[in-house]
Amino acid sequence: MAQYEDIFKIRHNGLLPEKGRILISEPFLRNLYFQRSVVLLVRHDEQGSMGFVLNKKTTLWVNDFFDGFDCIPRIPVYLGGPVLSERLFFIHSLGNIIPDSVRIGGNLYFDGNFEALRLYLSSGKPAGGNMKFFLGYSGWTENQLQGEIEQDSWLVSRESSRNIMLAEGESFWKQSVESVGGSYLTWINYPRDPILN
Repeated sequence: MAQYEDIFKIRHNGLLPEKGRILISEPFLRNLYFQRSVVLLVRHDEQGSMGFVLNKKTTLWVNDFFDGFDCIPRIPVYLGGPVLSERLFFIHSLGNIIPDSVRIGGNLYFDGNFEALRLYLSSGKPAGGNMKFFLGYSGWTENQLQGEIEQDSWLVSRESSRNIMLAEGESFWKQSVESVGGSYLTWINYPRDPILN
């Protein structure tokens, strides 16, 4: 089957990974976590990389994890990745409203003081469009991600934060491919399994 996949292969674009950029999986990536996924990088340095799969919604709700959240609108949980899959992480656009947040870039932040977040939500302020929660994260050791990019498993892209909070499903993967454009647009029409086409 690999020989068929090579027919459709498009080489990576040379854009380097860095904090705040996204990774778009190539269309035939088999890994369950990463198949047709879009990953936001929240850290990328000499020690390795960390990110969250943006478009894989679970059947879980943040409200079910914490007392006092039963009175607020339900907040979905996304599958962030296979590492620490029992821990809840979040990104947000609230800046200094959530102390100890780590700025990713633009108006996008990672984690922070959860008690401040709890107070924000309990006061009736909206979660939708301002934050996103993940179980687990996607992690790469030193040079691992660069190796996967050189093997054409990932396309690196710049992405504005406007769509990230609402991203879900394969449609967001397609939108992300469209935003890169060029020869990558053919990815949108590729079947999940080329041998079935």
